Amino acid sequence: MKLPYQFFIACRYFRSKKKHRGISLNTFISIAGVALGVMTLITVLSVMSGFHEDLKTKILGVNSHIVALSYKGSIDDYASARNTINSVEGVQDSSPFIYGQVMLRFGKRAHGVVVRGIDPAAGIETIDILNNLKAGSIENLDRDNSIPGIILGREIIRTLGVFVGDVIDMVSPMGEVGPLGMMPKMKKFRVAGYFEAGMYEYDSTLSFIDLGKAQKFFGFGDSVTGIEVKIDDIYNAKNIAEKIEVALSAGEGAEKSVLGSSYYVKDWMQMNRNLFSALKLEKIVMFVILTLIVLVASFNIVSNLIMIVMEKSREIAIMKAMGSKNRGIMSIFMIHGLIIGVAGTVIGVAGGYVLCRLLKTYKFINLPADVYYLSYLPVKVDIIDFIVVSAAAIAISFLATLYPSWQAAKQDPVEPLRYE
Repeated sequence: MKLPYQFFIACRYFRSKKKHRGISLNTFISIAGVALGVMTLITVLSVMSGFHEDLKTKILGVNSHIVALSYKGSIDDYASARNTINSVEGVQDSSPFIYGQVMLRFGKRAHGVVVRGIDPAAGIETIDILNNLKAGSIENLDRDNSIPGIILGREIIRTLGVFVGDVIDMVSPMGEVGPLGMMPKMKKFRVAGYFEAGMYEYDSTLSFIDLGKAQKFFGFGDSVTGIEVKIDDIYNAKNIAEKIEVALSAGEGAEKSVLGSSYYVKDWMQMNRNLFSALKLEKIVMFVILTLIVLVASFNIVSNLIMIVMEKSREIAIMKAMGSKNRGIMSIFMIHGLIIGVAGTVIGVAGGYVLCRLLKTYKFINLPADVYYLSYLPVKVDIIDFIVVSAAAIAISFLATLYPSWQAAKQDPVEPLRYE
């Protein structure tokens, strides 16, 4: 394929005359400006994607994909409800749970936590964090002894100053009514292990006990708070949740409430909608703001092309005298500016990828975990981000070439050749 003459002339204009070396320097500055803007934009978007992915992983590591609850506050026949849920297409497994808030006490230290009663055999299939305890074992929860076990978060361990095997007191304000009013309920538990989710919110407030012990302690009898569900496709959670709700409603028969069903089902995206919506909005805003860096760099392309047009005015006049049309003259400078934009984009993409890999591999930027929920700067290299940033940078660079190219095309060929 034969390239047009405009391309060769555009490339030739990168070599300026000795007395105009500054124009070549401006070309390198223009390329560097575009490269810096693209590299910054890619790095920031990759970090935002990393935050989104890391939070999703940590949230789903502690919580289930779908939760089935009841408007009555508890589910009585949860064994039948589990069978119904497990029969829905896309469901891997399910497990009952009890949710309660208590205070843990050890010596003179006390700390408020959330207690989740789980069936160790089924819960290990739906809650990933229970498969990766830092110390202890989930089997210790349901051992038949006088002091049942409890699994704590890493920060609870630090706050109370306890170790695996220590005995702590669990105190609930919802006790029995005595002569002096409501009496708090208290029971001893032995620390059976601890987990580290990597999110301060979970590590400092969440604990697990055996389902039977939780039913007895909170007075649930044979009922549970809800049923946790694990599915095979987390991005299809909404559709599967709707199927589960329909299946549970169909199995109720005449026991439906005035709301149409005593059950309601939530998926993980619905339960964390505000958090992920905020992250998505932040990513869009950061893209718009940081695109201004590339936009500023494009002004260097404009000024560089204007200077080249001034330098090459006689050559432009000669080409016009030889029959070159305005469209051909415009193409020369548009190609010249586009080469600058493409070169800067390629360098910026390469630099951004290298920087992202370094951040992801060595994690040399630490974050306060109690503020950001993460202890390091997460990075996710997404090909979509690279494509969008590259397209935006090249488009801006192309638009920057239009005005100087138009000025070159409309130039009068008589003036530059008047005194030749």
